[in-house]
Amino acid sequence: MATTAAAHVPDVADLLTPGATWLPAPQHSLPSLPGQPPMIGYLVLVPADRQPRPAAGPPADPLIRIDSERRSAEVDGRDIDLTYLEFELLAHLVAHPHRVHTRDQLVRTVWGYGHVGDGRTVDVHVARLRRKLGAEHRAVIETIRRVGYKYAPPAGR
Repeated sequence: MATTAAAHVPDVADLLTPGATWLPAPQHSLPSLPGQPPMIGYLVLVPADRQPRPAAGPPADPLIRIDSERRSAEVDGRDIDLTYLEFELLAHLVAHPHRVHTRDQLVRTVWGYGHVGDGRTVDVHVARLRRKLGAEHRAVIETIRRVGYKYAPPAGR
């Protein structure tokens, strides 16, 4: 007796956190690839009191510390003076270490949907950030050729 792939597909509702709901994502919010059918995506909404708690562990000693309340940043214990967009860009990259962000993703998330510009804007801001991080730490923002950037903290940090 043959089994079908559909018999092994779990119901999405069974995979969600209790109390979570899922909705179809708006088509304009999904990336599109030339020559490919439109992508389909879903938004998962999880109540704040039901979100998973991070595992308790030893406190990290990050190279870059971001204080969103004070809107300040430190690199290796030294305060760095950042513009509004430099701060937002650095905070976003540091919040997602080792994740590659395309220039378009960064423009959408840091500058906002209404921003009119291109990937060169991101390149200029990354160059300024690297200068402010200093020669010793500039390499923590890595360029991924023809794609974008990622924050890669040194090993052991």
